[in-house]
Formats: sequence, C-alpha cells, structure tokens
Amino acid sequence: MWTQQQISIKPRERGFHLITQEIDNALPQLAELDIGLLHLQLLHTSASLSLNENADPDVRHDMDAFLRDRVPGDLPYFRHTSEGPDDMPAHIAASLFGTQLTIAVSNGRLALGTWQGIWLGEHRDQGGNRQILATLNGE
Repeated sequence: MWTQQQISIKPRERGFHLITQEIDNALPQLAELDIGLLHLQLLHTSASLSLNENADPDVRHDMDAFLRDRVPGDLPYFRHTSEGPDDMPAHIAASLFGTQLTIAVSNGRLALGTWQGIWLGEHRDQGGNRQILATLNGE
C-alpha cells in the first residue's frame, strides 16, 4: 500500500512543539499496516522536524533557548534580512535540524521509543500554517 497526503499544521509561536498526535490523527491508514514506513517532509525552509523528548516540555524550552543563543537574529553579517531579523536564523535552524523524518510503522502504530515524539521546530516569530507531505507505505 502506498498513500500520500498533505497535513496542515496550525500556526505556532516560535519554539519547538510536539505534533505527534496531530500526525497520528491525520493518518488513520496507519492502523491498516503491520509493517511499513512513514516519511514526513516539511514543505518550508524556516521550520524543522525532529524526534525528541515527548514528556517534559522543559526540553523543548531549553532547545529553543540554546538555539536562540547560538543563532541570534542580529548578527551583522547576515545579508538575507528582507523578511525580518528572524528569517536567516530560521533558515539556519531548519538546515541544522532538518525538514524530513522517516519513522517505522509497526502493528498499526508509529514505532516511537517510550520518550520520543515528533517535534515541529517553528523558527520564525510569525511562521503561519505549515504543510507536511506524508508518504506512507507498507503492508
């Protein structure tokens, strides 16, 4: 079985957000698979996807604080600033974290570790809706 669909993620504030349940809810076909793969591709250049801690929200806070410290928006050598001071740092963060994930599917569920969840990293102050292309295959 192969299926592909676009998932719309509502706008979020800058930071890291747990979106595992939104992905799961958008893909009822997961339940039909004993074994498979889900590929998620974020269709944006200023946000990211990653797998990380799903229980303690302090981890998401600390990751955002670390990133803002390492890639501030006021670096004098940035030239790509026409969309605001958060634009170039957002592109850097998206490149560092990545915009794609591939997750195993096992017995009708995402095969995530006990403490793993899917994060959307919103790296713009006003990022807007985000689109994720989900490609699912398996049997």
